Amino acid sequence: MSTLDPAALHQRLLIIDFGSQVTQLIARRLRELNVYCEIHPFQSVDEAFLKDFAPRAIILSGGPASVIDEGSPRPPKGVFTLGVPVLGVCYGQQVMMEMLGGEVVRGDGTAEFGRAYVAPTGEPLNLLEGWFAPENSGGREQVWMSHGDHVARLAPGFEVYGASPNAPFAVTADQARRFYAVQFHPEVHHTPNGGRLYENFVRIAGFTRDWTMAAYREQAIAAIRDRVGGEKVICGLSGGVDSSVAAVLIHEAIGDRLTCVFVDTGLMREGEADEVVGMFRDHYNIPLIHADESSLFLDALNGVSDPEIKRKIIGGLFVEVFEKHAHSVGGAKFLAQGTLYPDVIESVSFSGGPSVTIKSHHNVGGLPERMNMKLVEPLRELFKDEVRALGRELGLPDSFVGRHPFPGPGLAIRCPGEITPEKLSILRKADAVYIDQIRRHGLYNDIWQAFVALLPVRTVGVMGDSRTYDYACALRAVTSVDGMTADYYPFSHEFLGETATRIINEVKGINRVTYDITSKPPGTIEWE
Repeated sequence: MSTLDPAALHQRLLIIDFGSQVTQLIARRLRELNVYCEIHPFQSVDEAFLKDFAPRAIILSGGPASVIDEGSPRPPKGVFTLGVPVLGVCYGQQVMMEMLGGEVVRGDGTAEFGRAYVAPTGEPLNLLEGWFAPENSGGREQVWMSHGDHVARLAPGFEVYGASPNAPFAVTADQARRFYAVQFHPEVHHTPNGGRLYENFVRIAGFTRDWTMAAYREQAIAAIRDRVGGEKVICGLSGGVDSSVAAVLIHEAIGDRLTCVFVDTGLMREGEADEVVGMFRDHYNIPLIHADESSLFLDALNGVSDPEIKRKIIGGLFVEVFEKHAHSVGGAKFLAQGTLYPDVIESVSFSGGPSVTIKSHHNVGGLPERMNMKLVEPLRELFKDEVRALGRELGLPDSFVGRHPFPGPGLAIRCPGEITPEKLSILRKADAVYIDQIRRHGLYNDIWQAFVALLPVRTVGVMGDSRTYDYACALRAVTSVDGMTADYYPFSHEFLGETATRIINEVKGINRVTYDITSKPPGTIEWE
């Protein structure tokens, strides 16, 4: 790891992932406490990795396996000999007990899934400071359990400090070695006081909590200068927050050796091109090429309905456009991307084999060899809300930093089926009405992402005394922490009715409006 890597300059916590669906939430909890952490799958963590990473503390995540089964996941033994605090969560607790001399057994009526209540069983524990106050459910704490196996015998040196009806060893610890283990998931919001538990663990480990966006900005600028040297960089602007923050950060590092390329694909939202181009040319004076390539993209997408093929066509054309403009600015050697940490995590297969492709990510996996360019990805250690914080640190206006995520393929994946200029025009107008409604009602900042999908379905309607046969659309709005999981936003019926009326009245071509109440999983946020 480079000494100029911003992450290398901070105290670091290592999260060893055993396949839990909520491991990212552990990282989010810690980042909110200004502690830098990284998630690594257990297969990639060996003794050499531990020595190189030099964590100040380690967390063992949950996971779907059973420690009783042959070949079940294990961390390296060195985890327990480094002399740093270790916290095991759910499967992490069980693997800790199994490796240190305890015993784990299968269910036998003690499985727990869902809400449970933990009560103290003995002396106070530093990990649980601020827990079990009498005003909190009579001295109990609500937690979220998800386990079939359970600890039947503690490893030597461990004591029990909290229990639930089906988990007699819900909280255990060996305080002398600073080893802690809990059967529940403190990272999920169903464990309301879970954040305090992580804060206590961070304090026990002696973190100075030095992970701030002001410090990251300084160190990232130095890292960019070190990587780029005197070469030129092009940055593809999508209109989203990530690429915009990356561009402003890189411009601060290397000045006019950065050229931004805003590719107008013809798949942008209403007014998007004018807003992005205006901000970068007028407010930041960053060299910018406005590449109107709408005909190129729409011609290539003509007649294409498969969503994966759409994504691949769009991704390939982006590369072609960037390649063309890299030559036009005098041979840029680097391409900047707004890759975020969740993209990096998702690109690593936990199982060790090929991951299932839910949808293609255009910004993970390298560049075509013919481009002969290197990547600059200054945000790859950050989560989305950290990118927003960095954007504010860099002086981007809140109106831009707080924008909802917008996918690289644009409206192409919000228009299931074949794409036509007519359908895109209808979709833009409907989306503009919907977002205007959300802003009018003061809901924009409560929602992670909201958009309209134009469905490949025409329905019969009546407007005035006339029959209509127009498109149906679906409204989508979700709440989320990091986009990995999401739930639909609970609009009132009044809001939905008012919005449907406006869209039908103001957008020619739509006569029916629906609201998508699917969570992620099983759905995705976008429709394609």
